[in-house]
Amino acid sequence: MNKPLVAIVGRPNVGKSTLFNRLAGERISIVEDTPGVTRDRVYADCEWCGHAFTLIDTGGLELKSEDEMWMHIRTQVEIAVEASDAIVYVVDGKTGLTLDDEAITAYLRKAKVPVILAVNKIDNNELHAAYQFYSLGFGEPYAVSAAQGKGLGELLDAVIEAVPTVAPDEDEDTIKIAIVGKPNAGKSSLVNRLLGYERVIVSNVAGTTRDAIDTELTVGGDRYVLIDTAGIRKKKSVEEDLEKYSVMRSLLAVRRADVAVIVCDAAEGMTEQDVKIAGYVHEQGKPSVIVMNKWDIVDKDTYTVDKFQKKLAEDLKFMDYFKSVYISAKTGKRAETLLPVCRQVLANSRRRIATGLLNEVLQDAIRISEPPSKKGNRLKIFYITEVAVSPPTFVVKVNDPELMHFSYKRYLENALRRSFDFDGTPIRLNIRKNSED
Repeated sequence: MNKPLVAIVGRPNVGKSTLFNRLAGERISIVEDTPGVTRDRVYADCEWCGHAFTLIDTGGLELKSEDEMWMHIRTQVEIAVEASDAIVYVVDGKTGLTLDDEAITAYLRKAKVPVILAVNKIDNNELHAAYQFYSLGFGEPYAVSAAQGKGLGELLDAVIEAVPTVAPDEDEDTIKIAIVGKPNAGKSSLVNRLLGYERVIVSNVAGTTRDAIDTELTVGGDRYVLIDTAGIRKKKSVEEDLEKYSVMRSLLAVRRADVAVIVCDAAEGMTEQDVKIAGYVHEQGKPSVIVMNKWDIVDKDTYTVDKFQKKLAEDLKFMDYFKSVYISAKTGKRAETLLPVCRQVLANSRRRIATGLLNEVLQDAIRISEPPSKKGNRLKIFYITEVAVSPPTFVVKVNDPELMHFSYKRYLENALRRSFDFDGTPIRLNIRKNSED
């Protein structure tokens, strides 16, 4: 089951991003006192009392403004509200009730989902300041201080009571695969080919799939969930609100997937939009497979695959760990190779390396190429350890993180990749100061 979506909505400068960061448990959204800082939607996976949900931060709502930036923000908020299972409506307890609050209230009354009212900036337990907001008609106002972390427990209780129950831990034996790509690349045809029957509507009209569709599949005892998604167009091409909502669902599908399959039209080659989609998958830390689909209509000779591989390597320099397969969803040619590759890149993303072995590789790398120096100060690297998987994440302890040049960091990453199989998955190197230094 998909995690419920909870949107944080309110006028500018009421503390939405501060609340978002507090609930998410980390500083994700930029927090400033300037209205309009948060322009697009920001997401974070959250858990409270065994219930999982996805939180969406949104820009401040200025319903009456005709300024282009505010209109853009308004559109983004509307999409988030349309997609959400519940809304946390944030108002400012210090400023009190305003005409803008009442205008947003009228807008939110049209929403078909529960609205939970959070009165922020109640820093010194001035609970009486929250009472005036009863008049908005959303039931009990929850007095909170996002800056100080007060009152958040009761607010989260109200959130999980309002949304469908989803446990945070899902079956690790079932691999969730998001099928993503630009419109008309053959995503739905690929899903149908893997399933062996027409589960998803297939059409040559771009934009047929409006939402992410989950379908279970078992092959040779291995269980999968295939997530077919709407095509992701260039931003300037996305005009219709419904399509913006679909694209948002596609991006969320990547977040909740174990593996992303990026489907490209081999007849067109890797396009700029394909590269942007791959970049999003890379940023999310997901293992991935590049699928060059429609291979049956490409004119081929002995060197065709090599030429495509070189072009992919050039276009995807930022993720040179990519794995690629060349298939035809229409004819089924080599389609059976995809799921085993997905399993392999997922295994690579979950790979754990013993600390002793890691440090042997690190010392070998240092002997071959000494760490850089800056203004007479040489970087000293003490040790490396793996602290997380999916993606594999390593902490490198050094004397001064500022001495670590990006090129040497990349050198260390390549040393790890040469020693261990991390094909198809990003890896993260966090450079930290050694506290004992």
